[in-house]
Amino acid sequence: MSVPRVGIVGSGNSASALVCHLGSQDYLPVMFVRNPQKARALRESGVMTATGQLEGEFPIMVTDSPQEMCQNCHLIFLATTANDYIDVAATFLPYLTSQHTFVLFSSKLAGSLAVSHFLETNGVHGVDVLETDSLFASRVQSLGHVWIRGIKKWTLYSGKCQTMTKRYEGVLESFFPGLEPAQNLIQRGLTDFGALAHPLTLLINMNEIDRKRSFLFYYEGYTEKSVALLEQIEAEFGLVARAYDTSLIPAQEWLHRYYGCDGSSLLQAMRTVPNYRYSQSPDGVHHRYILEDVPCTLIPVQQLARKAGLKTPMVDAVITIASILLNQDFQTQGRTLERLGWSDRSHAEIRKALTQ
Repeated sequence: MSVPRVGIVGSGNSASALVCHLGSQDYLPVMFVRNPQKARALRESGVMTATGQLEGEFPIMVTDSPQEMCQNCHLIFLATTANDYIDVAATFLPYLTSQHTFVLFSSKLAGSLAVSHFLETNGVHGVDVLETDSLFASRVQSLGHVWIRGIKKWTLYSGKCQTMTKRYEGVLESFFPGLEPAQNLIQRGLTDFGALAHPLTLLINMNEIDRKRSFLFYYEGYTEKSVALLEQIEAEFGLVARAYDTSLIPAQEWLHRYYGCDGSSLLQAMRTVPNYRYSQSPDGVHHRYILEDVPCTLIPVQQLARKAGLKTPMVDAVITIASILLNQDFQTQGRTLERLGWSDRSHAEIRKALTQ
């Protein structure tokens, strides 16, 4: 019998861990790797090795041809950074049909809508796009070897609307039993601890990071006083969620459901997640913790809040400081409502679109 094939775009931390997870479930992962030299080396090896929470060597196929990927796989996980989704979609554009489904494997906020809007604007219709969060805390040790130090036991998934989410109930759970359908893509996108914590944690520790003084990012990144800033961002996320007909459970509960920890408070939860004891601070401020999470989560949070007549002072502050620090115009470069196809819709129209 032939082994079922599942496509994975990427070769970094998340993609490498996903390859091993799917391989352990008797799928044959087909990796799309854009770098020809890296693709050649992985193809010659023919396996991906995992250590840590998952151990073993898992067979892989590797291609640098988007056409070959589309011919081999109907379900394709995009396990790149969220900033790269549109570039990947553009690469695959000529070869996609209504038989293909994309799953964004670290979507941030409304990634499925952004990719769907891009495809439809460019004449490709009928490609379903789903989103979830990366389920692995992992680090590539060398090409073809990934250390999986944590695996989330729970998170949410969604499509761009309720109808699409319901259409795939049971499908993503077959790969990841801990997944649950979100009420809508706003709830899913805002139930993302990395998007909540990464930018602020980096900014309030930016002098230490800029001086190359390493520390445990989550365990030591906050004090009993400074965690109030993170709690304020969480409160603003909650306001936006309620404005779009959903709600969020407390962030410490996310962490407990993810990995298991002491969820008595947000600070205590961060300090007791087992695999966070390995999470060192970044080696510089120009890091994906800002370059991915600010444009792909905080910018749409801010703009959705404005549609609903809400104020988000802490989110605004993080965007402003990050923009100055990195000399980036996140307000125009980020995942704006225009890039979601929602710039001309009212608050009520967006709420209605989420329920369709």
